Amino acid sequence: MTTTATTREVRLAARPVGDFRTTDLELVEVELDELGDGDVLVRNEYTLLASVYRDLMNAETALPIPNFQVGEALYGRCVGTVVRSNSPDLAVGDAVEHFQGWREHVTGPAQAFGRLDSALLPGIEYFLCNGPTAWQGMVDVAGVGEGDVVFVSGATSGVGSVAGQIAKRRGAKLVIGSTGTKEKIDYLVQELGFDAAFDYHDGSIADRLRELAPEGITVFYDNVGGEQFEAAIEVAAPFARFALCGSLAGQDDGGLPALDLLAAIGKQLTLRGFACFHTPEQVSTWNEHFGRWLGEGRFVFPHTVVEGGLPYAAEALRNLLDRKYSGNVLLKLT
Repeated sequence: MTTTATTREVRLAARPVGDFRTTDLELVEVELDELGDGDVLVRNEYTLLASVYRDLMNAETALPIPNFQVGEALYGRCVGTVVRSNSPDLAVGDAVEHFQGWREHVTGPAQAFGRLDSALLPGIEYFLCNGPTAWQGMVDVAGVGEGDVVFVSGATSGVGSVAGQIAKRRGAKLVIGSTGTKEKIDYLVQELGFDAAFDYHDGSIADRLRELAPEGITVFYDNVGGEQFEAAIEVAAPFARFALCGSLAGQDDGGLPALDLLAAIGKQLTLRGFACFHTPEQVSTWNEHFGRWLGEGRFVFPHTVVEGGLPYAAEALRNLLDRKYSGNVLLKLT
């Protein structure tokens, strides 16, 4: 039981102008709502940090999800434990997932929280893996399978580091990742099982892809856009499938990649953008495969746990946007 009457949350203090600054967020103490019939109180334990949060701080966004509002708490994927319950559907001690991160505690109706099967994965934080997004793009959109030659841009990101492993587990012949440092190249190849990786700062991206995939790439999972997207079009094999997940290059410079329409038409490429809303079916499908592959020793959960709790949240997001972390970035709240 807990007698917590107040908690802390992170709010958007101002919309960023240019680069995100830690002062664009503020930590405030708020009173918790009283529990009504059917309500629960959850102590949040981990919240997921992601580069998409920078886009959601803008007044307008092309993303098909609500943006953050000035003066209101941010939202995001989070896992925690029920510490009080007025509902027969959730008991004290149940592990749950929800989308009210950036808070230390949250109250609400039990149906707003999804109960987790703690026996399915090694720890509660594993449920915050970006697997549903990686799975949707790599499997549902690109249809990766036996013999594919796959290129993943932004491969050490939370999504990219999982997407490449999914491609290997689905039978891809060759999986190539791009990243920004020698250390991250080693991480992709030695720890995550990518077949090859390169530093996108190191000369022509198209030339690097030609060296590593002389017959062309058949699947491209794009987290970056920009020059890497343009190079993938250039090096794509006929009938290659592109799953367009993110545009980190656009976040950095605001520019959009050029699409070589003649190449795309001549090669009969399939280019499909997608947004993952994490439906229960998507999450369940991913967790089933994730748990099995982990148990077989055939998969790594690429993640960085950031200590410091909510007082460090703004700095942790700044570091993520500066690409100082690898894999899924989890802020530990307790």
